[in-house]
Amino acid sequence: MPERQSLLENWLRTDCGLTDFTLKPASEDASFRRYFRVFLDDGQTRIAMDAPPDKEDSKPFVAIAERLQQIGVHAPQIHARNLDQGFLLLEDLGSQSYLDRLDDESADRLYGDALAALMSMQACIDPTGLPEYDRDMLVAEMSLFPQWLLQQHLALELSVTEQSMLEEAFRLLVEAALEQPQVFVHRDYHSRNLMADVTHPPGVIDFQDAVRGPVTYDLVSLLRDCYVRWPANQVDEWAWGYYQLCVQSGVLQDKHEDDFLRWFDLMGAQRHLKAAGIFARLAHRDGKTGYLGDIPRTLGYIVELAPRREELVPLAAFVEQRVLPLCLKASA
Repeated sequence: MPERQSLLENWLRTDCGLTDFTLKPASEDASFRRYFRVFLDDGQTRIAMDAPPDKEDSKPFVAIAERLQQIGVHAPQIHARNLDQGFLLLEDLGSQSYLDRLDDESADRLYGDALAALMSMQACIDPTGLPEYDRDMLVAEMSLFPQWLLQQHLALELSVTEQSMLEEAFRLLVEAALEQPQVFVHRDYHSRNLMADVTHPPGVIDFQDAVRGPVTYDLVSLLRDCYVRWPANQVDEWAWGYYQLCVQSGVLQDKHEDDFLRWFDLMGAQRHLKAAGIFARLAHRDGKTGYLGDIPRTLGYIVELAPRREELVPLAAFVEQRVLPLCLKASA
């Protein structure tokens, strides 16, 4: 048995008072955290989180969970904690994510619940004191795209013109993010981190990296998801409905109407460049190759923006003509 799992089981017995239980892996995470489902002798279950303290800081997880619960968002209850060792015992929100449940019949209901929870987070949580989603962070995220996807995964050498185009695209996307109203941002608000099989849906997980940042970031994470795709007109309809909620709640104002979809589109481009880079990094640095198949869908969103965002035409053309063919060839 791995040393960390042995320490975790000892903590569950000694500190948590669990005497008769079994552990099974609960989910894969893109970080160093591991999750186990704890089966108790009375038929109940819990989730044990193992976050090695030399690699992961669990304090933000605890702090954000408490803030979400205070406003009625269904984050997992924390039954026990040992932050020095990096162990948490959590409420089990089930094994059915939105990704497992979404289809044409369920989408409006599930997204309605997810958008209502997002509205609560943006309208009711004061983001003061959270890390800032600032220029440096936005650029660092997008830099994963050339570093890990273009260079490491595809061995693609950029021309001087292409390098200049990417730099200009990064500048444009950063400016669009920073000019938006800044709110609480979950930062990974998508179908794999929303749990469907709970009494007060959605169950919200993986929120420990929350920041103060652009109002459209979580919205585009949800509606232009790297793992599931919806027709563009349906996405626009959901996005406009959310804009109306934002105005009613005071998160946005009527004067933002002309900017909202542009912010939404450009924020999506920033996120999808970042995500494609992360997927390549997971494969080459961490040996997690399962995300490579999501890259074409993720970058495809950028290609689709070209007809209505003239400023993104050079980036979209580069992705369509130079990057996606190599991605498809690499996965063949």
